[in-house]
Amino acid sequence: MISDEVMEYVGILAKLELSEEEKEQAKKDMERMLDYIDQLNELNTDGVEPMSHVFPVNNVFREDIVENGDRSEAMLENAPAQKAGSFQVPRTVE
Repeated sequence: MISDEVMEYVGILAKLELSEEEKEQAKKDMERMLDYIDQLNELNTDGVEPMSHVFPVNNVFREDIVENGDRSEAMLENAPAQKAGSFQVPRTVE
């Protein structure tokens, strides 16, 4: 059973302003959620391995290999103005 004080505290944490009817409804909803969790705790999970994903995930990261190399010179050829190996643009802040 969830007390009114707990509901008040949850409302403060969630920064919610609930009317009395909304508090009562939220209290009922939370009690139903906790009952469902209690049902889940009754399940036999012997032999079930803990998992972080529903599907097996093995090393989904690729190797970090540079494929296109350093093309800075080719990119700077398109710049209308260059300075010290960078694009030179008009000053926008005085």
